[in-house]
Amino acid sequence: MLSPTVDTVRLFIHVLAASLWVGGQIVLAGMVPGLRKVGPDATRAAANGFARMAWPAYGVLFFTGIWSLTAQEGSTTSAYLATLGIKLLLVLAVGVSAFLHSQATNKVVVATTGALGGILSLTVLYLGLLLANHG
Repeated sequence: MLSPTVDTVRLFIHVLAASLWVGGQIVLAGMVPGLRKVGPDATRAAANGFARMAWPAYGVLFFTGIWSLTAQEGSTTSAYLATLGIKLLLVLAVGVSAFLHSQATNKVVVATTGALGGILSLTVLYLGLLLANHG
């Protein structure tokens, strides 16, 4: 069996938090049509329950992402730095979109910020895999 390292533990925590943040959004999006049939408050109750887990996961993602950056060794290419810069901008956009989604009352704004946050989250996940696989 391979021995765990600090790097693999850090990556595990980061991937676990990403699974909750991104995977939870996908699951919740799939549940919304059924929740609407249950009652007018069911979707909001499920979203609030998700938020209690998702926002701490976002914080863990932020912390482990910074930890990964500080642990980066060796030279990085301009392509790596460009990808990292785009990812960091999108991480911020994801947080803003998710916050706006959680505060919105207008159905169009709720739908738009929810869809945008989901698409951006998937994009950030993909860029993270590109960065992790760069070497």
